[in-house]
Amino acid sequence: MTIESNMRESICRLAKSMFDRGLTGGASGNISVRLDDGGLLVTPTGSSFGALDPARLSLFDKNMRHKSGDAPTKEMPLHSAFYETRTSTGAVVHLHSTHSVALSMLPDINPDDVLPPLTPYAIMRLGRVKLLPVFMPGDTAMGDALRGLGGRRSAVLLANHGPVVAGHDLEGAVNAIEELEETAKLAILTRGLSPRHLTSSQIAELNRKYNPEANA
Repeated sequence: MTIESNMRESICRLAKSMFDRGLTGGASGNISVRLDDGGLLVTPTGSSFGALDPARLSLFDKNMRHKSGDAPTKEMPLHSAFYETRTSTGAVVHLHSTHSVALSMLPDINPDDVLPPLTPYAIMRLGRVKLLPVFMPGDTAMGDALRGLGGRRSAVLLANHGPVVAGHDLEGAVNAIEELEETAKLAILTRGLSPRHLTSSQIAELNRKYNPEANA
């Protein structure tokens, strides 16, 4: 089995795992992975994470020309922007996960740092998560907004829509976006209860050691 074939199987396996656990439903969510030759494998538009076919994934060459497979997700502007601005990006995952979307709609969250510092792992894997405005699905302005961050964030939350995370590889991106969803869930469960947050010195130490926003 070739490296590309293995990656096709991995995309479908991890997508189904997220679907089966309710992290995204229906035909929502999309994944892209950078291949060794600079091309991309991308989940098709209108496809369910629960029933992806490895042979039908969209294949792009390094010049972003569609070579084979079904038509790609309409959210390609998001994926392209991460690959263009963060050279360390090996995979991008976008979900419509319930708690993350709910958190994005609350009126008093910090748009520059959406997740409260509740656990070390959110900081280790995500850094600060930027809230982006509401865009229509597939709007190229989403990519422009992400490019405007200059590669300084590995994760964003689209208001009323869902999270998008870039990782060094597919498993890293999946782990990070699941951490985002779990932290959003914790934030909602503890809302109004004055939970104990990590201290500023603890946050600084985690950022110094793991530096999740680094583009390297």
